[in-house]
Parts: sequence; C-alpha cells; structure tokens
Amino acid sequence: QVQLVESGGGLVQPGGSLRLSCAASGSIRSISSMGWYRQAPGKERELVAAITSGGSTNYADSGKGRFTISRDNAKNAVYLQMNSLKPEDTAVYYCNADRAEIATTWGSRYLELWGQGTLVTVSS
Repeated sequence: QVQLVESGGGLVQPGGSLRLSCAASGSIRSISSMGWYRQAPGKERELVAAITSGGSTNYADSGKGRFTISRDNAKNAVYLQMNSLKPEDTAVYYCNADRAEIATTWGSRYLELWGQGTLVTVSS
C-alpha cells in the first residue's frame, strides 16, 4: 500500500520550533515534487512550502524566513523545520507528494498522495 506518513506535530509555545517529517512507503520509484500544506479551522487548505526532486523550493509568504523545507530523495521523505512559530501557524499540516511514480506489474502509474495530517498548535 502506497501512503505518506507524517510525524512531528504537537503543542508549542509562540516563538518555539517544530520539525515535521513525512515519509512515503510502498512501491514508489520517484516523486516529482513534495510539499506541506496546512488547513486552519474555518479556512481553506493552503500551500506552506514545496520542493522539487532537484531541490528547488517555494514558500508561502507566511513562512518565508521562518520555515525550511528539505527532502531526502533516497527515502522519499520530506521535512519542514518551523522556527519562530506564531499562534496563526496553528493548523493541521498535510504532506503532499505530487506525481509519485508507483511501480506496477506492467510498468508505472502516477498518483498524487496526501498524508493523514498532523496537528500543530501554537499557544501559550
């Protein structure tokens, strides 16, 4: 079964740090782009940061200078280091794998994958 599994969420005080991790499992040959999205209560899901297999990154303005995305292509894993966290960063954070190449008996197929979400709460 192909899936993304996230970890690292939790409760942190304003100004604190958290590191989110996401690892893909299953017969995945490669992933084009991986990223993190978040959804706060009553709001739409939004992009936080994304990274290509070549290492090019893209950040939402809200996280620039505070968040750092990285990935390990060999492990099909992506990470999000979040520093100087603010209460407005509180949300469920979702890992995304865009165009994951899945090995099949006849070749390959391509899927977009989402993790189950991990809650980040920034509060004193």
